[in-house]
Amino acid sequence: MNDTGRAAALAGLPPLREVIARHGLGARKALGQHFLLDLNLTRRVVRAAGPLAGVTVVEIGPGPGGLTRALLESEAAGIVAIERDSRCIAALGELAAVAAGRLDIVEGDALALDPVDMVPAPRRIVANLPYNVATPLLLGWLARADAYAGFTLMFQKEVADRLVAPVRTHARGRLSIIAQWMCTVERCFDISPRAFTPPPGVVSTLVNLTPRPAPLAPADRATLERVTAAAFGQRRKMLRSSLASLGGAALLEKAGVPETARAEELSVEQFCALARMLEAQ
Repeated sequence: MNDTGRAAALAGLPPLREVIARHGLGARKALGQHFLLDLNLTRRVVRAAGPLAGVTVVEIGPGPGGLTRALLESEAAGIVAIERDSRCIAALGELAAVAAGRLDIVEGDALALDPVDMVPAPRRIVANLPYNVATPLLLGWLARADAYAGFTLMFQKEVADRLVAPVRTHARGRLSIIAQWMCTVERCFDISPRAFTPPPGVVSTLVNLTPRPAPLAPADRATLERVTAAAFGQRRKMLRSSLASLGGAALLEKAGVPETARAEELSVEQFCALARMLEAQ
């Protein structure tokens, strides 16, 4: 189906606010739900994901299907929508009925499902993530980052700031290191709370993460996470103190890292060097 055909198939769908009212889809705070209803904005999100021809897109928490509609207008080979809220399944079924077999709906908890086992490559995750599980979801996907073409994800701005944080900035932390180790990370654009129903109390930010062909530097992930946890767990202290339990000054010397440095001053490569030295011990 070409672009014109896809648009025509979706044109007869009722407005999203009508769908929400008819199915009783009031957003639930416990599920971190904030629905995007502006189709111009959801189309902008899809454009930010880049060319989708031949790609199977996984969407997490589609709710009433605002972003899903925009994805169905794209050239994606198919969309797999994972939704935990059983109330949304019937509403999404209305989309599936006009999707010409391109939309599969999976009722389940995304934290318990692995998209790599569910959809063929190439695969990309495009989602307005539930705020309360956004970080654990991302860390789980990054464990198999090389199995994805990329991730286009919406976070609270504070989380996005950590993902893109450069060296020597306060936002830099454990999430910065792991994400930048596995991916190139690009901030796309911010989204006002007023764009959502109901409006969240924070600004949201769309981020693109593109997996690297290989991690930025050699390191064992579990050891790298151990080092970053210790370093950023006492981020105000010099590394000779915060890493004392892992070897302190001796470990830092072996890795060629100044013992007076603080966690936010280190590059990803320096953290990897520390992880390799710790592993060697």
